[in-house]
Amino acid sequence: MGMKTTFVVQTFVVKRKRLVPGDREVAPTESGALKKAKAMSGRMPGTAALKVVADDETGELESATILASFGEVPEDFAESLQGG
Repeated sequence: MGMKTTFVVQTFVVKRKRLVPGDREVAPTESGALKKAKAMSGRMPGTAALKVVADDETGELESATILASFGEVPEDFAESLQGG
């Protein structure tokens, strides 16, 4: 059982006057995710850079951490990452 760390940029878009998750993009490094999230925030309502740790074999989520967020991000986004 090996743990794999992935860095992801989550975008947020407005649909029907609500802020909802948009596309996700994988970044090669933590700093890459932060730079990409910041750059994308100029053309999106909001973005977040995430660090996701999961079991490489089963895909089971170990943890998901918000490294930084830019612009508008739903208030319950952090809770939703933990399955709450």
